[in-house]
Amino acid sequence: MRVCLIAVEIFAWGKYGGFGRATRTIGRELVKRGIDVSAVVPRRGGQRPVEILDGITVRGFSPRSPWQATRLLRECDADVYHSCEPSFASYLAMRAMPHRVHVATVRDPRELRDWMMEFDRPSRSKLQVTRNYLYESNPLVRRAVRRMDAVFAPARSLVSKARALYGLTTDPVFLPTPVAIPPSVTKTDRPTVCYLARLDRRKRPTLFLDLARDFPDVTFIAMGGSRDARWEQSLHDRYADVPNLEMTGFVDQFNTGLHASILERSWIMVNTASREGLPNAFLEAAAHRCAILSHVDPDGFASEFGYHARTDDFQWGLRYLLESGQWRERGQRGYEHVRSTFEVEHAMDQHVAWYETLLSDRRPRRPRAGREERGERRKQKGGTARGG
Repeated sequence: MRVCLIAVEIFAWGKYGGFGRATRTIGRELVKRGIDVSAVVPRRGGQRPVEILDGITVRGFSPRSPWQATRLLRECDADVYHSCEPSFASYLAMRAMPHRVHVATVRDPRELRDWMMEFDRPSRSKLQVTRNYLYESNPLVRRAVRRMDAVFAPARSLVSKARALYGLTTDPVFLPTPVAIPPSVTKTDRPTVCYLARLDRRKRPTLFLDLARDFPDVTFIAMGGSRDARWEQSLHDRYADVPNLEMTGFVDQFNTGLHASILERSWIMVNTASREGLPNAFLEAAAHRCAILSHVDPDGFASEFGYHARTDDFQWGLRYLLESGQWRERGQRGYEHVRSTFEVEHAMDQHVAWYETLLSDRRPRRPRAGREERGERRKQKGGTARGG
């Protein structure tokens, strides 16, 4: 089996986000199972046209010329094209390889008001948000999703929103994101609270950083950097005098143990964003028995496994979890849920099972795309094998 992952990022070469973390993890785990895995992504700074990452053959195209992805998608010559978040490349893949299996995981379905929230508080610039919107949410993307062989959602709370956004006739199927479960964790004796997200404005990190001033007997650790270097530096300067606060900057969870070490010590993970899908940080924190203190509550992660700060009452929620000892009980419940639902082998079994089922529905398979197959498609459009 050959699988091509189509993504807007892959957690490398300066682009680090939840979509990329999920894409890289899925690809790495498929490689471990002996599957030929490729990925097609917009090329970032320092990234060569073809790279090998965790056994994944990563092909990159210029973000300013997304149509270049068509050639790369054909070169992958995959049996399954899996869009790890729908984008214009998903549409190009269906046009370039129409007789292969095409699936999509809708990780963060964004309506116009969601895009406006990002526009009001951009990670880098309003222009960048506009480009992202055109690449990830144009009518061709929505049309491609409606024609997929299968559409998935990594959280049950996203199903109805994704169905409405893309105009689907049936509900997307829940497909868990794989998360590694540590065999054991040892919590520190001193109350410790962490933050695991970018320090971008739309994530509202100051709500977390302000807590450190209000709880001097608690250790606060902020993991994450910002796409705006000036903004990030301003936060470091503003909170430099808080002795119980550590700001680590970006932590590469694929190449260092610091990420897991901080989660293992932490009692509570705080998420202050006003809008999210189901953040990977929730799954990773729960896997390390951290309670979740969050304004958003996808699939009840905050209300069931911590405290739902619906009105941004983070101070009250933190005090409740610490003083009542609820952080330990709710963290354990979160751990049990993630272990039974999102554990790597369990989640990847479902991915592979879906690929195999959809492929069996398509058999007998078409021959791999070579010059003859591409030439035939061009002839059908009135051209020649050379496009003349």
